[in-house]
This record gives sequence, C-alpha cells and structure tokens, in this order.
Amino acid sequence: MATDDISRLKIDKQALGRRPGGRRRRILLVGPVVVVLLAVILWKTVLSPVIQIETVTVTQAYPSQAFTLLNASGYVVAQRKAALAAKATGRLDWLGVEEGSRVKTGEVIARLEGRDADASLLQADASLKAARAQSEQAAVEYADATRNLKRQKELLAQGVVSQSDYDSAEARNDRAKAAVAAARANVKVAEGALTGADVALDYTRIRAPFDGVVLTKNADVGDIVTPLGAAANAKASVVTIADLASLKVEADVSESNLVNVRVGQPCEVLLDALPGSRFRGVVHTIVPTADRSKATVLVKVSFVDRDPRILPEMSAKVAFLEHPLSAGEQIPKTVVPPAALVTRNGSPYVYLVKGERVVETGVALGEKVGDMQEITSGVKAGDKVAVKPLEKLKNGSRVKSGEK
Repeated sequence: MATDDISRLKIDKQALGRRPGGRRRRILLVGPVVVVLLAVILWKTVLSPVIQIETVTVTQAYPSQAFTLLNASGYVVAQRKAALAAKATGRLDWLGVEEGSRVKTGEVIARLEGRDADASLLQADASLKAARAQSEQAAVEYADATRNLKRQKELLAQGVVSQSDYDSAEARNDRAKAAVAAARANVKVAEGALTGADVALDYTRIRAPFDGVVLTKNADVGDIVTPLGAAANAKASVVTIADLASLKVEADVSESNLVNVRVGQPCEVLLDALPGSRFRGVVHTIVPTADRSKATVLVKVSFVDRDPRILPEMSAKVAFLEHPLSAGEQIPKTVVPPAALVTRNGSPYVYLVKGERVVETGVALGEKVGDMQEITSGVKAGDKVAVKPLEKLKNGSRVKSGEK
C-alpha cells in the first residue's frame, strides 16, 4: 500500500546518533582548544616566571629642597591675642559674636546687665542739668547786683544815698560773683559725675581692642561675669580674639644649627593642614634666649603672603633657604630616582608597574632636583616604577613588587 511505503521513509534519530564517525569529529574539534589552553597555562607558570622587584612611587618635589639649609618644626601663633572680660561684675545679658566672627576695633561684642548703671547715668545727667540751671540763675543775679552797685556809686557821689547803702550794694555784688563761681564749679562736678556714670555704664559693655577674629567663646548669656573670676561659677573671660594679621610661625631651632639662621632670611612654610600648599616666609626675629631643657632657640617666621586658610595653632614645618624663591621655584616638579631610568637607543624610559606586570614607558627628562630627576611627561605622581633589577625586566614581565 502507499501508506506503508511512506511510513518506511521516517528517519531513525537513534541510528544517526550511533554513526561511527561522530565521536571522532568532536575529539578533533576540542583537542586543539585544550592544547592552546595548556600552552597558555604553561607560559604563565613555567616559561614566564615571576620576578621579584623593588619599586618607588613617583613623587612631587619642590626646587627649594635643593638649597634648603635647615628644617625645623613649630606652630602658627598669633602675636596679638586677647581674652576679653568686663571691668564690672554682672550677668551676661547679650553676646553678639561666636567662634569665627570678625570684629573691629571698638566694636561692642557683649553686654552685661546694667540697669543700675543706666539709673546712675540718668541721675548724673539730671544733676548736671540742675547745676547748669543754677549757674545761669547765679549769673543773672550777679548781673543785677553789678548794675545796682553802679547806680549806688553814682547816687553816693551825688549825696543821695548813704555810705552804708553803697556798702550793702557792694557786698551783694561780691556775693553774687562768688555764687557764679560756685555754680560753675558745681557744673564741673556734675559733668564729672556724668562722665563717671557713663564710664560705669561702659564697663558693662565689652569692646574689641583691635581688629581680629573670635577664637573661643567662654561664656553664654546668663552667666555671671567678673573681672577676676574668683567667685564660684563665675566667668572671667567672655571671648578670646586674635589678630590674624599678626600670625607667625614659632619654630624651635637646635642650638648647633643656629648658625644657619639669620634675621631676614627667606623661608618656606609647609602646614600639615594644607599639604598641597607652600607659603613664602622670612625670619622675623630670633628670641635671645635658649631653652636649656630642649637645647633649642625660638625663631619667629613671618608670612610674606597672607592666606585666610592659615589659622592659629596649626602645626608647621619651616625650611630655611639659601636664597629667596624665584617664580619657577615655587612650582612642584614630578621626580623619580635616577636608578629608575633606563636608556635604550638614546631614549629614556621606565618600567611602570601595572598590576602584576611592568610596562616599558618612555619619559621626557627635565632638570635635576637635588638627587632626584625631573620627569616632564610619561608618568605622574603616584605611579609606581621599578628600580631593581632592571636588567632582568622587559616589557610585559610578570613581577612581584616591594616598596623601597
């Protein structure tokens, strides 16, 4: 039948899977891949051994290091500094500053409760007004007595009045004159009392003695403030201010190295808080006494350029230089030890460490900076380069590094 013939045309898949040449073909395809993988593993483990090397980090150096005579450490200190307190004793009623506030000379920064001082001032002012009024009254009476004395003198010459009347007019004139002098003196007394009351009121106000910045706040509104701070729970100093224009570095210099320091000598200041910046300085003074416990002499260094980032009590390092810095000597340079350089065909290069391998990297050389070599291109600060053993290295060598 035709149906039976069609059924015989079906493909037997199991029979195909059992064809004798299928397994051999798979082996032929997988075999080369396995060989390549084994070759790669063999190259990485046996044929390319790991080389133990020493490395250094590419750094930045300042040209001033080449002509530095001496290094010393110290702190930034404000030469003008004041702890402000009131002359009177009272409760702190108002405080207008906080840490970091800038103040001007004579500016009121705090005020004590002073109602009694206000009352005394009002009383003194009223007394002065009364004394001035009495003085004016005495002046009027003196003028009247003077006119009366003049009339009595004329009448006495004409024989109209007696000598006793004239003497009475003269005595009145003298009394009026003395009353004017007394009234004027009373006015001065009242003026002095008013000035005293005004001063007493001003004692309740705390003013800045110079332009500066508030460093610390030692009292709050409501605290009892007294000049001596002897009373229990009383505050003596309300705030502490410093003149930032007077900042200097105070550094301790060993007695044996003092010969390398002179007044006016150029310096370079490095602050721990600002490691990326260097500041020009000059020796301001050498304090004429030594610290016998440390065998050092205190040297004060002024800043040539003002910077608002410089704050009192910052830790500082001072480099005392042979000569002043030029414009180019204030810019840091990228440097490496000469031992890291290799020359091939007249061109310098270094072995830059990247991961577990070194890469042969060409560089451009600049000038010498002390015992270091400037690199103008090719590597950057923070990169690691090999220094030993360069003769065993080539581009792509596997390495195990150790910092020198």
